Amino acid sequence: MLGNLYDRALTGERCWIRRDDGTVSGLPVHSWLRTLAADAGFDRAMVGLCAGPTIDLGCGPGRFVADLVQQGVPALGVDQSATAVAMARRRGAPALRRDLFEPLPGTGRWSTVLLADGNVGIGGDPLRVLRRAAELLGSKGQCVIEVDAATKDVQSHWVRLESAVTVGPWFRWATVGAEGLRGLADAVGLAVTAIESMDNRVLATLSAA
Repeated sequence: MLGNLYDRALTGERCWIRRDDGTVSGLPVHSWLRTLAADAGFDRAMVGLCAGPTIDLGCGPGRFVADLVQQGVPALGVDQSATAVAMARRRGAPALRRDLFEPLPGTGRWSTVLLADGNVGIGGDPLRVLRRAAELLGSKGQCVIEVDAATKDVQSHWVRLESAVTVGPWFRWATVGAEGLRGLADAVGLAVTAIESMDNRVLATLSAA
């Protein structure tokens, strides 16, 4: 879906994302790679919410998985990008190159499912993503999600990645706000148990209803 431009952005090429309404924004590669000190506090808060064995869906270069492993917490990252998975493994983060909807280890037994960096919007279908998260969780598990601070409900868009030399294909993506998350959680048998704002970013915790 994201294709080669995503891989090239991870390795240093300047890329951006364009919505079908013409809005353009930079890719937050600095957050994915944690190259800015400002991101460290938010990342620590997110990792701190992960209790027990954790699977990170759309793990990117694996910063959360690496942190958890360093703390002695069993963790696994999942990402479709070969570049991201290789980068994760180099930093000591176990990671699989796989679609999150494909069979995954530990289905029905994970203590925490992590959806960072807006990954609840993968495919433009957050309901499907949350249903998959619920399938992966154990009976007392939780889902830790970063939701969009600027969005109230759920918005789905066509978007594409671009650089100075390449334009990628259009694909679906969604942004989910805290209010919209409640209805989605109810639909898949989860309940929002906590919402926390930090540095203009928002974390939510969901558990079995």
